[in-house]
This record gives sequence, structure tokens and C-alpha cells, in this order.
Amino acid sequence: MLRLLLILIIAIPFTALSQIPAVHRNPQISTMIAEISTDSLEQYMSRLVGFGTRNSLSPNQEDRGIEASRQYVLSRFKAYAEASGGRLVAEIDYYTQPADGRRVDKDTRMGNVMATLKGTDPTDDRIFLVSAHIDTRVSDVMDTKQDSPGANDDGSGVVAVMEMARIMSKSSFPATIIFTLVSGEEQGLLGAAHLAKKAKAEGWNLAAMINNDMIGNSTSNGTNLRDNTRLRVFSEGIPLAETEQMEAIRRATNGENDSKSRQLARYIKETGERYVDQLEIRLVYRNDRFMRGGDHTPFCREGFTAIRLCEYNENYYQQHQDIREEDGALYGDLPEHIDYEYLRKNTAVNVAVLASLASAPSVPEEVALDLSPTAVNITNINHTLIKWKAPAQGKAKGYYVLMRETASPVWEKKFYTENTDLRLPYSKDNYFFAVQAVGESGVESLAVFPQPIR
Repeated sequence: MLRLLLILIIAIPFTALSQIPAVHRNPQISTMIAEISTDSLEQYMSRLVGFGTRNSLSPNQEDRGIEASRQYVLSRFKAYAEASGGRLVAEIDYYTQPADGRRVDKDTRMGNVMATLKGTDPTDDRIFLVSAHIDTRVSDVMDTKQDSPGANDDGSGVVAVMEMARIMSKSSFPATIIFTLVSGEEQGLLGAAHLAKKAKAEGWNLAAMINNDMIGNSTSNGTNLRDNTRLRVFSEGIPLAETEQMEAIRRATNGENDSKSRQLARYIKETGERYVDQLEIRLVYRNDRFMRGGDHTPFCREGFTAIRLCEYNENYYQQHQDIREEDGALYGDLPEHIDYEYLRKNTAVNVAVLASLASAPSVPEEVALDLSPTAVNITNINHTLIKWKAPAQGKAKGYYVLMRETASPVWEKKFYTENTDLRLPYSKDNYFFAVQAVGESGVESLAVFPQPIR
């Protein structure tokens, strides 16, 4: 037996052993992730569902309804602000939503609860926004009287964002992070649409938006699948805000799977799986679930990079349902259905991604695949020359040129360089490429898909 084992070990090529990828974790990010508490998440949830209904049209009451829940979250954000050294500022962005004759029966005051963790670099105006929706509904979206606990939809996202703000407000980042809880999602993505239009009108440098909607349930109805080891990330392929020029470039490069939102989704998969054990992040090539939408969609419409995180198995008995028992099945979005360990892991993905992005330099500028006669000739037609410029914000100590086969959903190789160009002995006919900046501490920017130049 010993001789057989020695033969097997010798037979394995050394190159195969040497190609095992290493996992490098930033200690500061790992420390933040370790602080995420299932007890905290459960305490927030208990308080949140205690407001009975959080329907966006519910009347103002001291301890019930949407406004009471907004005030609760605002009070927690302000408590975190006290420990932030003045970096965290909390407010409710109120606005009037006109009646629409469908899901808003009269002019209604809506409000998005926002906590802004200001970046420490005055030359860096980037914003990273993470959101969930605080409002809930029962079977009748206009029913403001029945209890509508909304524990998973979307109390899970709300308490995750609260925990992110609690932990991350103790640290500082060069770029700004905004923790947001929008209203009016069940009425038609109203709060998100208001915020996306505001960001566009005010010229925010919104680098990425992450929407957390239903991230706490690990059991599906019907199939009875149980799994708290997978998380979905939805991302648009062809951008909703695509211009004619963008379309022409996409068609020329076959870049329909390389939108900015797809790059963000890949970044979330790589970063989340790097920092969170026992979790696989699955890329879903849709803007959202089949024929449905979420709060990231209005941001996509305004041209921003936005995705949705969502549990892998959905339980439709616990979404948009009156609380009841029918034909032996329990209906209603109650807190006892939440898997808090799963919710902790999904919260950790957000922390890892936000901390990495807000600490990294901005993306490389003018990333190009050089097709000029001096770059491409008969002797190097199977080579690929990629060029770029340094990022506008932050300092890059180097860059990764990413490569994958055209059928691969994720980047397969990373070539490190400290130059602003790289020639690779791989054919652009067979591979896709991108470039990302690497900061001093090893954190990486989002990847940029190159455009052809001559």
C-alpha cells in the first residue's frame, strides 16, 4: 500500500500541485465579518415585526405601521453614528408620492431611511449603495390593517443592512457607502425609483448598487428543498439604459455577457466566496426572477451598475400572503421561518464586497484592446495587447488582466502587472479579457471590459 501511494504521488505532475489557488483575506475585512451577530439580527427582526404592518400606505401611529418602523431604524442608525467619529450621518429622505389609481390610492408621504458613511478621501467622490425595502404587504397590496410581519420579504434585507451599518461605521474607507432602506417597493418600486432619479439628477458618482431582497429563507415550498449554502446574484446582460453607441460596441465585441452589472456580479461571487465559508454564490443571467423586478431595476434604468442578491430557494407560502393555515399549509411571512445562520452568511457577503470596493482604487481608465497595425501583425496575430490608464481615484500598486474562455461564466486566470499594458500569448478570438486595479492592501476594483481601438 505504501509503495502504491508513493507511485501515485510521483505520478501527479508538480505543475498540478503548484496551481492550487491561494485564498488571501484582508485582516480588516475578516475582522468585520467575524463581528456579524445572529443575535443582533434576531433582535432587530423581533423589533421590526413588532410594528404589525409596514405597508407603505399604513397610517402614522406611534408603535405600528411604516412610519414607526422607519423611526426605529433611524434611531439605530443615529446610535451607530455616535461611534463613527462623525463619519456616519442618518436621515429620512421624505417625498410625496402622487396617487396613481392602482397601488397608491391617495397622495402619500413616502420616506427612504438613509445612513451615509462618508469617505475619508476628499478627492474620491465614489458612492457604493446597499439597500433593502422596509415596507411589507399581505395578499391584498392595499390592505393596511392586517398584520404583515414581512420577516423575510424584506425584513431579512433590512436587518442585514442595519448590521452592516453597525459594524462598518466603526471603520473608515476612502469612498462613501450609503446604507438605504427604501419604502414603496410593494407599491411598484417607488422608493427606489425616487432615489435612482435623485442620484441621476444630482450627478452622483454611484459606482455600484447592491439590492438585498429576501436573503433569510433557506427552505422552499413545494419541492421542500433545504439549503443555506447557496445565494443568487441577479444581473442584467444587455443594459436597460443601453444607447445606440453602446449597442454598436456590444455587437462588435460580443459583449452581451460583460455589462458593468455582470462584472459586479462576478466580483461579488469571487469576493463573497473568498471571505464567507460554506457559501456558493450562483450567477443568474437575468435582471431578476422570471417576469419580476426589484429595487435595483430603477437604478439600471438610470444607467447605474446594480444587481440583486436573493436566497436560492424561495417559499411562496411566505411571500405576499395573509397569515393563515389552509389545506394543512402555513401561510405568512413570520420570523420563525428565518434561518439566521444563512442570513449571517449573506450579510457577510455584503460586508466583504462593500469593504473591498470602498477601499480599492477606482477602475482603470480607457481600457482598450489594441488592434492598430503596430499591435497586430502577421507574427503576433494570436497575441492580445491590452492597454489602459491609471484609475481616477485612489492609488493602484498594480493591475490584474483577467481572462476567461468565451463559454465560461467567471474569470479563469489573472495576470498581474505593474505596467499599464500587457501583451498575452492568447488569441482574442478564443478568450474574453478585462482589467482591474489593485490597491496597496491587495483589494481589487471592479473589472472593466475593454473596447477595441485602432
